Amino acid sequence: MPGGCSRSSAAGDGRLRLARLALVLLGWVSSSSPTSSASSSSSSAPFLASAVSAQPPLPGQCPAVCECSEAARTVKCVNRNLTEVPTDLPSYVRNLFLTGNQLAVLPAGAFARLPPLAELAALNLSGSRLEEVHAGAFEHLPSLRHLDLSHNPLAVLSPFAFSGSNASVSAPSPFVELILNHIVPPEDERNNRSFEGMVVAALRAGGALHGLHRLELASNHFLYLPRDVLAQLPSLRHLDLSNNSLVSLTYVSFRNLTHLESLHLEDNALKVLHNGTLAELQGLPHVRVFLDNNPWVCDCHMADMVAWLKETEVVQGKDQLTCAFPEQMRNRVLLELNSADLDCDPVLPPSLQTSYVFLGIVLALIGAIFLLVLYLNRKGIKKWMHNIRDACRDHMEGYHYRYEINADPRLTNLSSNSDV
Repeated sequence: MPGGCSRSSAAGDGRLRLARLALVLLGWVSSSSPTSSASSSSSSAPFLASAVSAQPPLPGQCPAVCECSEAARTVKCVNRNLTEVPTDLPSYVRNLFLTGNQLAVLPAGAFARLPPLAELAALNLSGSRLEEVHAGAFEHLPSLRHLDLSHNPLAVLSPFAFSGSNASVSAPSPFVELILNHIVPPEDERNNRSFEGMVVAALRAGGALHGLHRLELASNHFLYLPRDVLAQLPSLRHLDLSNNSLVSLTYVSFRNLTHLESLHLEDNALKVLHNGTLAELQGLPHVRVFLDNNPWVCDCHMADMVAWLKETEVVQGKDQLTCAFPEQMRNRVLLELNSADLDCDPVLPPSLQTSYVFLGIVLALIGAIFLLVLYLNRKGIKKWMHNIRDACRDHMEGYHYRYEINADPRLTNLSSNSDV
């Protein structure tokens, strides 16, 4: 019996060991399966990270220095002292504001992106201290309609800034509105170039702006407009040339602007509009012209313009136009003038009269000094005149002697014989 008990207890211990071993094996299997899944997930992590990094920026991504509204399709990077256009602009942007920065130079392809900014329609770069806009600066913006470059001292504006960097293949740009108010640079930064000529070259290069509807060129100190400045803008509807220094419109033709609706010429230096300009403005079917605050000279050259103003309905606020010169006509309303009021008598303004009086005084003083010098040197001048008189007398006596010899034949023969 004791031996049987020992055998049965030994068998029970063996079964217990087997049960424990089975439990250990089951635990190892269960613990090893999550480890393998974790290792597989960790091994796939680098692949996922590389895949994510290879993707383009998310459509809703916004540059850190900007404010974005995907609902309004608007991005504002205002007063951030940016020196270049952000490279991570969201592709959904339709309205982009980059005002109040330090951009200085806008190179070719400044807005080239992958994916492209295909929906960008309005771009505002005003007040960003831009000094140079290179050819093709606005390439790769197929939907751009409105561009504002106002309040930038543009010393360099490429002729192909709006038409593309390659002039031979430049296609018409999609621009509808171009704002170029107050872009005149300081005098010392113009590099001896005509500012008017530079701007006009950019407007008519390659006919890229054929579809332009609005053009604003106010506050640019323009003294004149070059010939054919508007020849390449047949679709223009609104033209703003106010607050410049235009003296005349003689060389500007409005004939081809058949769609023109508003022409702003306020606050210039216009003195009169001549018959050619009046006829062209009258021939535009929809135009409204604004001529306020010009120094109109009401003399005989104004007669045709006054007659035209009384008949036309083109000029807005024409009853407010007044004379600036001559002085006796100042503040007279143009519509109240008649032919008897318009003459060309040379009546000078008081400032010019004062100038001429001062000039007369100066000339009188110079004359008095000259006479005083002559008086102080009268003895020397008298001696010099006596010397000239004596020299002339001797010279004339010699001529008189030769004349007498030639006139008397006897003296002539005597002179011949003596020679022989």
